[in-house]
Amino acid sequence: MASSVAECGVGVLFNPALADFVADHTQHLDYLSVIPDRFWRDHGLGADPRFEDTSAGEAALARAAQRLPIVLHGIGLSICSADVFDREYLSQLERWRARYDCQWVSEHLSFSRIGAGHETNAGIALPVPFDRSIIDMLRPRIEAARSILGCPFLLENNVSYFTFPGEDLTEPQFLNELARSAGCSLLLDLHNVYTNSRNHGFDAKAFLSELDLARVGEIHVAGGSEMMGFYTDSHTGAVHEAVWELLSFVAPRCANLRGVTFEFHESTWPMLRAEGVLAQLERARSALAAVRVA
Repeated sequence: MASSVAECGVGVLFNPALADFVADHTQHLDYLSVIPDRFWRDHGLGADPRFEDTSAGEAALARAAQRLPIVLHGIGLSICSADVFDREYLSQLERWRARYDCQWVSEHLSFSRIGAGHETNAGIALPVPFDRSIIDMLRPRIEAARSILGCPFLLENNVSYFTFPGEDLTEPQFLNELARSAGCSLLLDLHNVYTNSRNHGFDAKAFLSELDLARVGEIHVAGGSEMMGFYTDSHTGAVHEAVWELLSFVAPRCANLRGVTFEFHESTWPMLRAEGVLAQLERARSALAAVRVA
């Protein structure tokens, strides 16, 4: 396996359009972020075997892992589901973490799965209310995840297109209390913050100023698009200029930041191509270099 991420670096979230790019431009990456769910079939709770690796995809990942450190960004845990806490899924994540010697694993602070018996999957990361009862539910789950995975466990702030009435806490208060009480780190998705600030009318920099940024281990940057009166987290093409401004604002304040990851949807590869992805990586690297100089 490749050596570890020695200091804060720049990576890309792997998608199928990037297979040749990763092979051809390894020198421009410090690590590769991978959605492991793309590399297996999940036959569901109770199936034996439950998880089936897809050999073609795994072979491509194994080749990349010889040259780059790998970190995992899961999408299937649904840690905020009230009646589902999937330890089998966590065990599968741990197998993959050990296989690629991943330094950290992240997941989404959201839910998509409903029902412990005949399960329904919404197919989208749904937000939760920022209530202390949610923190109480999540705390033992996060502690279990940290124990099973044996590495830093990061949770990503979610995008939301609606708000819950009568919440106990603001989102920064919720994230701070959750990270402190459960001992986890944060994956700070700046595009999610920007999207929410656009749709809900708050100041993104004020939001970030309220966060305990020492808890941030990784940052995501991405692009989005307008649709039917909303600004959407579509991961479309290049990073929005306002998100780069947020990165410049927040990176100097993140004392334990390990990586900045560019993510885009594979359908927008024709908008970017290799030159466009390289430009985004260089922009992220320049932001981190400015922090080191300062």
